[in-house]
Amino acid sequence: MNVENVKSQMRKGILEYCILLLLEKEALYTTDIIQKLQVARLIVVEGTLYPLLTRLKNSSLLAYQWIESTQGPPRKYYKLTENGVVFLSELETSWNELNETIEHIKNNLNVE
Repeated sequence: MNVENVKSQMRKGILEYCILLLLEKEALYTTDIIQKLQVARLIVVEGTLYPLLTRLKNSSLLAYQWIESTQGPPRKYYKLTENGVVFLSELETSWNELNETIEHIKNNLNVE
């Protein structure tokens, strides 16, 4: 089994959650989202991000607004909707439960 494949699948699995966490704090332009994910060492390209943002918007979890830019055309800034806030809360609960499960297995179970 290839470790890189597993790591890639894990990153894909948490990408949506990470994007929602970023947008919970502030409305962001796609380039800002990519930069913040890179700082967190989660590398994402535009070709991955745009379809995901569109899917989240079509699911009523995100909304966007056009904001004028001093460096070119207006930019689309994404933000969480009320549905997005509720969904993120549910994801946070699931993440915490999963994290507790993994920690329990790592620290408390004897493997024989």
